[in-house]
Amino acid sequence: MKRILVIDDYPDSVFLLQDRLEKEGYEVIKAYNGEMGIQKAVEEKPDLILLDVMMPDISGFEVCKKLSTTDETNLIPVIMLTALTDVADVKTGLLCGAFDFIKKPFNKTELLARISSALRFSEMNKILRELEKIKTYAATVVTANHEIKQPLTLINLSTAAIRREISKEPISRETILKRVDFIENAAKDILFVLEKLGSIKKPVITPYVNNLNIVDLKSE
Repeated sequence: MKRILVIDDYPDSVFLLQDRLEKEGYEVIKAYNGEMGIQKAVEEKPDLILLDVMMPDISGFEVCKKLSTTDETNLIPVIMLTALTDVADVKTGLLCGAFDFIKKPFNKTELLARISSALRFSEMNKILRELEKIKTYAATVVTANHEIKQPLTLINLSTAAIRREISKEPISRETILKRVDFIENAAKDILFVLEKLGSIKKPVITPYVNNLNIVDLKSE
């Protein structure tokens, strides 16, 4: 069941929307001012927000801007409801991050159609985000394999060389120390790659080979 947060300072308006939405199978979360609306959006993570513009504590424009710039809520579509008809107000709402703008009094059929459209948009965004996560994960695996393979090979060759050396008589201390240096440097290279991958906040994915992608470690 899709969950819709209604933010409006008029209880009658909230009740009317709740009645219409619940009849269509939606779960309704209610908030009667801007501060409560922001808190409910963060805590409840609704699928959609219906937001009144004219509210006494914080205007709907301010609430929308806050929601669209907060990590926990910036992907939730917001439909603004208002009696304002000026084009400048519509522009302000859209610039604040609103997905859509419906003028009061609204038609039930139009409202439900706009809600359905916003929810489809939200679902598509979720799918795209999941695909992006999969793509990033795959590229990270390919990157780690590419960057770590050479130092791991050096470690294996060096340990094999050390094993051969300690079976000899006399043992060459210089040869063993040289191989230990190889191992230490290779280990540092591996740690560098892992730390670099762990520190990248916005990975840049670039083509590699055989239709594989790789994370650009020089992007940050």
